[in-house]
Amino acid sequence: MPQGKFQWKNSQIRKQIDVLSQKLAPTIVLKDATYLNSYLRQWIKANIWIYEDRIVYVGANLPEHSAQIEIIDCSNKVVVPGYIEPHAHPFQLYNPHTLAKYVSQTGTTTFIGDNLFLLLQCEKKKALTILDDIEKLPYHFYWWARFDLQTEVRSEETIFTHDFMNEWLDHKAVIQGGELTSWPKLIDGDDWILYWLQETKSRGKRLEGHFPGASENTLTKMKLFGVDSDHESMTGKDVINRLKMGYTTAIRHSSIRPDLVKLIKEVQEEGLTTYDHVYYTTDGATPTFYEDGMINRCIEIALECNVPAIDAYNMASFNIAKYYQFEDKLGVISPGRIATLNILDSIDRPNPTSVMSKGLWLLKDNQPQEVKDVVNWGEYGLGPAELNWNLEMDDLQFSMPLGMKMRNAVIMEPYSITIDSTDNELSESHDESYLALIDRSGEWRNNTILKGFSQHIQGFASSYSSTGDIIIIGKSKTEMAAAFTRMKEIGGGIVLTENGKVLFEMPLELNGSASNKSLEEVMAKQNQLNSLLKERGYSFDDPISSLLYLSATLLPYIRITPQGIFDVMKKTVLFPSIMR
Repeated sequence: MPQGKFQWKNSQIRKQIDVLSQKLAPTIVLKDATYLNSYLRQWIKANIWIYEDRIVYVGANLPEHSAQIEIIDCSNKVVVPGYIEPHAHPFQLYNPHTLAKYVSQTGTTTFIGDNLFLLLQCEKKKALTILDDIEKLPYHFYWWARFDLQTEVRSEETIFTHDFMNEWLDHKAVIQGGELTSWPKLIDGDDWILYWLQETKSRGKRLEGHFPGASENTLTKMKLFGVDSDHESMTGKDVINRLKMGYTTAIRHSSIRPDLVKLIKEVQEEGLTTYDHVYYTTDGATPTFYEDGMINRCIEIALECNVPAIDAYNMASFNIAKYYQFEDKLGVISPGRIATLNILDSIDRPNPTSVMSKGLWLLKDNQPQEVKDVVNWGEYGLGPAELNWNLEMDDLQFSMPLGMKMRNAVIMEPYSITIDSTDNELSESHDESYLALIDRSGEWRNNTILKGFSQHIQGFASSYSSTGDIIIIGKSKTEMAAAFTRMKEIGGGIVLTENGKVLFEMPLELNGSASNKSLEEVMAKQNQLNSLLKERGYSFDDPISSLLYLSATLLPYIRITPQGIFDVMKKTVLFPSIMR
């Protein structure tokens, strides 16, 4: 079992005992609450005593002395554990702080996050410092340690050094290894990855897979390698097959795959009768997907699909805490747990009226509460991107015979280029555009044609990508260069240009890869960008995900990566990147 990261000092525990012994008054009492007892799987009436940040008593008694105690009448309320997001990608334009600040208002207060951004964008020591400092916020953050960067990069071994990997796996906030997107390399004999799987398991921590469309044979191999869970079920049969093999299995509701209704109905048709090893995830959805909250929406959907209420709530809390072995701290309402809970009007209404995390009110009687939750990202070296190079017209030469065709927002297929790509502009009578991926440091470039992105986008530049490198797309090389120039001027971000004018810009203050603005502001910007791109021929649902996955080799079939145009299925660089 991994070492816990939230400990109370002896003096604090003595005070908590004194509260129980009526020598000291609790801080808050939730009186006459109907609460979810996850161990008994029952709704029980009780008084809940809280002292500072810990639940010290749950039962029929009330404190003998009520002076200076905040007593909340919960006689017509329901209390459930705070909701947990078990698979967060917390730098999808937003950052962990702004994401948590927004979705905590609808009850999600615990996050298990991807460390990819920290690996790519931060100095090694500062990345680990972020983990320590972010825990000071009034939310709960846990992390996973990756073994790969989900793309083909140069000198990956300089990131995943032996000492650095050990530091990550030893960190008390890191509770799992994964997500294992490089499993094909593992099957093909990569003992370096196997070594780190073994090291993770030896520390008592979990291993999470990433197995979309995996066969029974592959899933069995992954079990033998020690993988504990997977979040990539695309059908009800996928869920059942993973449960049969002993995987803890996520059912996903995300901006790319809003599948929860479909998955629940299909597992019900497959005869699933227990949800004890199932939980929800929103899998790093893009900002606007969270307009109505996060895990609260998943509970709503489950209740609408006639999932038993206790299971619907346990999949948002207890099941996750039990799987990750921190149910002694979170996911349960009982003595000794951290006071992180949601107060509801009724069992069938999972949107809370009050939210508490670490003993602090974040929302009380539907009113947001002021809390100390400032993050100075500049302290970690995360400021405006510095691009110390200029884009030349020679960088926008497109003679590649093989292009990338969008099947949907994130799946790219190879296709043979038949248009003349030597001109400075492409016709707007077709949906083919110039595409360049250029090294953030200006050392290399990759140029090809992207089919399906749009018919009328003239110039588009983004420093937001899965590798942090620069994406430039458009019909006009002049406008592409103008979009890049403006993107550079604002310190990184996303820029759209047309007819010599900047139509849209979104600065990304954290190294050009994430925003430091509130999630509400980021949502507004995303909506504006989506509208502008769709007006110009983008025909899919999620352009932000398209940018993210252009280089990501965890999905088929072809990708543009730092090493070159890459065939995912054959694991081969088809055309290497060109040095500038």
